[in-house]
Amino acid sequence: MWVLLCVIVALVLLPVGMEARHRKMDAAARANATGEFAELSQGVTHYQWHGTARGPICVCIHGLSTPSFVFATLAQGLGALGFRVLTYDLYGRGLSDRPGGVQDSDFFLRQLEDLLEAHGIREDITLVGYSMGGAIASAYAAKSPGALRRLILLAPAGFHLALGAAAERLLSLPVLGDWALALALPLSLRKDARAEGPTSTVEGLPQAQIGELRYRGYVPAIISSLHGILDEDFQARHEAISRTDLPVMAIWGEADQTIPMRAMGTLTKWNRMAHHTVIEGGGHGIPHTHPDAVLAAIRAEVQGENG
Repeated sequence: MWVLLCVIVALVLLPVGMEARHRKMDAAARANATGEFAELSQGVTHYQWHGTARGPICVCIHGLSTPSFVFATLAQGLGALGFRVLTYDLYGRGLSDRPGGVQDSDFFLRQLEDLLEAHGIREDITLVGYSMGGAIASAYAAKSPGALRRLILLAPAGFHLALGAAAERLLSLPVLGDWALALALPLSLRKDARAEGPTSTVEGLPQAQIGELRYRGYVPAIISSLHGILDEDFQARHEAISRTDLPVMAIWGEADQTIPMRAMGTLTKWNRMAHHTVIEGGGHGIPHTHPDAVLAAIRAEVQGENG
């Protein structure tokens, strides 16, 4: 009986023990970092500027699991288009802090608003959101459309997220589901990183992505976002955006298995003024697997607006 009880307790505490062994995100972990850091209301945020020192500002928001290094190639291209590009790590990822709490849209909007305020950026922003970053960008656009020049969504979340039946069942289970996700996610993330690596234009992306798993708070942040912002209904927000004059462009991957193509039809219903581009053969990782095609679509959109 005692042996069985000990086994049960050990299993229950297994994710806690795994998390405790991970490295803390602190000054030592950031010692050799490129970029800069801002002390914001919820914690330290890591950010980088790319491209021209002057020109219109473009802010890029990454997705659920891959920090701002996912934009390494795309940010260079946006800089070549004349943008001053700001990328940053969402809380729980990259070199940013790991504050607690539910990672819902308010949580991420506060980080974005704090960062913009810290740099005195208040208007004329081109906001680019990839995957979960697309949901964050859409929430910001619905709240502050007057601050934006345009909204660009890359394989955006905020629609049906195709996680698979097993993951969806786990998310619906209180406590036990999160326990199982904490054990399963590292394996899944390693597999996905290795699979996407050969097609990525970002050097060392698979190793950097897998390296995220060494740090405390990363997996809990992903689980918190799955329960938070990625479980929110974005219909009212997109409909609100459609009632403004904000230009919206959405770029989709034809073969995306995470945000299926039917999401494009949903966005069309919610905002008939949105412009759509589909990248042939593109999966969910289009910002780093097909950056040239993404940049070509953005270039055409920008030139169309200016012409």
